[in-house]
Amino acid sequence: MASTCPNCGRKLKWYNVKAECSECGVSIPNFNWEGRLEEDAQRSEKKFVSFYKLLNIFSYSIWGTKLRRLRIILSFLPAIGFILPWGYLKSDSNSIGLDLIGLFTQGKSLIDIVGDFMANKALYFSNMAYEGNSGILTFTMLSILFMFLSLVFIVIAFFLILFTFKHPKTKAMVVFDALSIVSAAASGVLFYIGLKSTATQTAVNFGTISLYNISGGVLWGIYVAIALLIIAFVANLLVANAPAKSDEELEAERLEKKAAKEEKEREEDIRKEKEREEAEKKAAEEQERIVAEAKAKLEAKKKKKEKKD
Repeated sequence: MASTCPNCGRKLKWYNVKAECSECGVSIPNFNWEGRLEEDAQRSEKKFVSFYKLLNIFSYSIWGTKLRRLRIILSFLPAIGFILPWGYLKSDSNSIGLDLIGLFTQGKSLIDIVGDFMANKALYFSNMAYEGNSGILTFTMLSILFMFLSLVFIVIAFFLILFTFKHPKTKAMVVFDALSIVSAAASGVLFYIGLKSTATQTAVNFGTISLYNISGGVLWGIYVAIALLIIAFVANLLVANAPAKSDEELEAERLEKKAAKEEKEREEDIRKEKEREEAEKKAAEEQERIVAEAKAKLEAKKKKKEKKD
């Protein structure tokens, strides 16, 4: 209930539970309902206009130009690079592949290593300390860490394309693309440094996974991954430096398209109305013709009958 009567302004008490004001008798819930309905309609129209403006800006930011459409595709492709093999470790007992689910390498995959690490953290850190934090285990785990960071950075860059649509010339994605490239390169370098220690380390325990007489190498997947990351970086950089339409220009284009659509719909309605009128006119003329023929036949029959009589 309102705190005052909208008609006379009388202050209402907590015990005034009736719908009508005790002073002037007006129905408070129904007072000026037409005006309030008009206000609600105006507010709704403003919200719809604001929504359409926002949707128009989002559409332009994501696929408004050929370059932006290409950018969204090229920013998604680096995800493929993290499925590919980045490196491998072979031994007389077990093998480890730096690919996500072991599609391209034999033995344990990254998922297996991460799962074993999460279950045996203390054992991993103890083994890394035993080799002086400078052996194949340490550098391999650091390589995996930077591989994960590279993935996180490129995912952030991709979602920034969606979340920063109000700022079509922002270079935030470029920064995270660059961080992803650096992290991927660091992952490869760390793994390569770790491989050099295999000559002096005959046995290493990756948690519960034992390796003996280790050999390994960097695989082609990391080069493909870095290439895809660089392509995404270049695409985002080109978009950031390309001319972008202002919100006012986008709104003017939206209104122009809306006006053209409404004009087309109006012309279509006029055409349909003319066709309907012409159809009604033809139907009326056909009806008149049928009536005239019927009258003529009746008149002819009448004259023929009169002649016989």
